[in-house]
Amino acid sequence: MKILVDENMPYARELFSRLGEVRAVPGRPIPAEALTDADALMVRSVTKVMKHCLPVRLFSSSVPATAGTDHVDQAWLQQAGIGFSAAPGCNAIAVVEYVFSALLMLAERDGFALTDRTVGIVGVGNVGGRLQKRLEALGIKTLLCDPPRADRGDEGDFRSLDELVQQADVLTFHTPLYKEGQYKTLHLADEALISRLKPGTVLINACRGPVVDNGALLKCLQAGQSLSVVLDVWEPEPDLNLELLDRVDIGTAHIAGYTLEGKARGTTQVFEAYSAFIGHPQQVALDTLLPAPEFGRITLHGALDQATLKRLVHLVYDVRRDDAPLRKVAGAAG
Repeated sequence: MKILVDENMPYARELFSRLGEVRAVPGRPIPAEALTDADALMVRSVTKVMKHCLPVRLFSSSVPATAGTDHVDQAWLQQAGIGFSAAPGCNAIAVVEYVFSALLMLAERDGFALTDRTVGIVGVGNVGGRLQKRLEALGIKTLLCDPPRADRGDEGDFRSLDELVQQADVLTFHTPLYKEGQYKTLHLADEALISRLKPGTVLINACRGPVVDNGALLKCLQAGQSLSVVLDVWEPEPDLNLELLDRVDIGTAHIAGYTLEGKARGTTQVFEAYSAFIGHPQQVALDTLLPAPEFGRITLHGALDQATLKRLVHLVYDVRRDDAPLRKVAGAAG
């Protein structure tokens, strides 16, 4: 059995070699000749999986994004009888940590308490749900918007997007990218929505670039609208708008979910799915793969205030470490 794996999927060779012959290949694009006799293909969201990919069995590890299956033509796969699996939620914790790092940085810079702010979460799935729980555990009010879940009757106090626009001080997007249909999210944040945000609103997009209309956002910022903007994803990628980057408060290169733990979890999830698919189910303990953390335990004495929380979060991840390099590279390119 020949298994192709993206060369940037951590632990993929080690794990999939238990199931067959493994060949690591570039993911953007995958060499056409490598596909001719492949039995299975393990990719990330940088690889477009459309009709030209013809392995017998196709599995996808969508490591960089929670809902990252928009790079795969699932209808064609089903029609062709090709198996498919993804790794939903593999990087959800990482994205939540990214959002927290950004919010704490902005709160310190602008002198506000997060407990005095209302955070509107658009898309309450793997990422949005975890973000809500963490915010509320810290006494931060949240408003939730998730029309598909609301229509299904899922438990939760779901509000309309209009309510979030009117009431939220922070609006953060965590939806899949749907280009059409009842729950279309393409340009969900369009010029009409962005222009109605309250002065000083924090706008965060860490899901898919086209969920926020980048052209409309730039137009509003050029017109002097008072917003704090955090963008990890762009429209289009990788050719992001350099003027927009110059105007946002935090800009990063689609790395919010790009932690070793998140990527490794994606690899293990798709490995377990594929091993079950071929009739040899195997389980992997994630901690047996990962290196020991730099900090095993941190003991606090006294109350956990916002300043202490910021120091703790930034011990783990400081978003400014990824903002500065992108601006440096963009400056050189410009």
